[in-house]
Amino acid sequence: MMDNTLSHPQHAAVEAPVVHYLQQTWEKAAQLRASDLHFEPFEHFYRVRLRIDGVLQEIPPPPYEFKDQIASRIKVLAKLDIAEKRLPQDGRMTIGLRNLQRLNLRVSTLPTLFGEKLVVRVLATDLAQLQLDHLGYGPAEKQRMLEALHKTQGLILVTGPTGAGKSQSLYACLHLLNRPEINIATVEDPSEIQLNGVNQVNVKEQIGLNFASSLKAFLRQDPDVIMLGEIRDPETADIAIKASQTGHLVMSTLHTNDAAGALVRLRNMGVASYNLAASISLISAQRLIRRLCLHCRKPMHVSHQALRELGLQTSFKDLPFEPVFFNAQGCSQCHKGYWGRIGLFEVMTMSPSMQQCVLNDSSHVQLATQAHKEGVHSLRHAGLMQAAMGITSMAEVLTQTECMA
Repeated sequence: MMDNTLSHPQHAAVEAPVVHYLQQTWEKAAQLRASDLHFEPFEHFYRVRLRIDGVLQEIPPPPYEFKDQIASRIKVLAKLDIAEKRLPQDGRMTIGLRNLQRLNLRVSTLPTLFGEKLVVRVLATDLAQLQLDHLGYGPAEKQRMLEALHKTQGLILVTGPTGAGKSQSLYACLHLLNRPEINIATVEDPSEIQLNGVNQVNVKEQIGLNFASSLKAFLRQDPDVIMLGEIRDPETADIAIKASQTGHLVMSTLHTNDAAGALVRLRNMGVASYNLAASISLISAQRLIRRLCLHCRKPMHVSHQALRELGLQTSFKDLPFEPVFFNAQGCSQCHKGYWGRIGLFEVMTMSPSMQQCVLNDSSHVQLATQAHKEGVHSLRHAGLMQAAMGITSMAEVLTQTECMA
């Protein structure tokens, strides 16, 4: 089904070019695998950009006079109030494409000086991609995650900045656990992927339905697994910790740079150290990095000394494979030398030694050092290993793990 919302006859001539332009834009976004579309009005021009593999790229814009009609059209499709232009709004819509593919889209509006800016997020619908094997976990990291997921209780945290793929990792975990004998409930802001058999709740702050109140309600619904979109405040953190200690497997996200930082963040929220040590099963920090295009990547030489200086604390002879490094070039098959993305993961379990560090209120550096002693590799190390396998470039790794240096 195409984007074919009915229009009033007298507006048809005006709306037809806008409908045509938007349909072309949806088609282009799907073709280029864009994750977001930005429609941005400025004083003298209108800009449209697609985020492809994490990088924004401009595409040809429509005529400037279309800006208000484009905003109205998208708001109608997303069932938003077209008369409200002073406040931000959020909505969802589904668009049909010519190849019978359907795009599930999340719409966010923002009033700016020269009109409404709209950002449209393309939501993942391919459940086949919700597999741990497809995300980029290494063998050791995957095994730690699987062991934590098969426990009947405990708290699993996924950390990283916005756009690091945290939600997709949680959905992959839910997809793995989603069986008839398991009662799963999630609360998100909002839900990105609809999973059959999973009870999903969207946050509605305006009526008091937030993460904390939803979590309290979940505990009266006989849950086995609970997923919170994010731990944002001390109340939610406290309830999540207690739920994970009373026979529930709880999963959530935090905005921290690495795994050790999650422990410090929760402690700063007021969670007692003994509760952290007793409840947390695993913390996984992650980033997304771009994959090199296989059609145009170019071999490059990296010395042993350069690798040691970059944080890969091993020599070539110690690696389980022959390292081959490549640079991005760019060709007609890719976007500036890259095509697609893959995850980097730092997965830390709560071992007895780590529990003792938490009980001793150890610093971020001390926690990270203990994790390294227990074989937990940093995000920088994970990225360098991906580069050594020719999957990404050294430049991409250094950019995406800059804060890890």
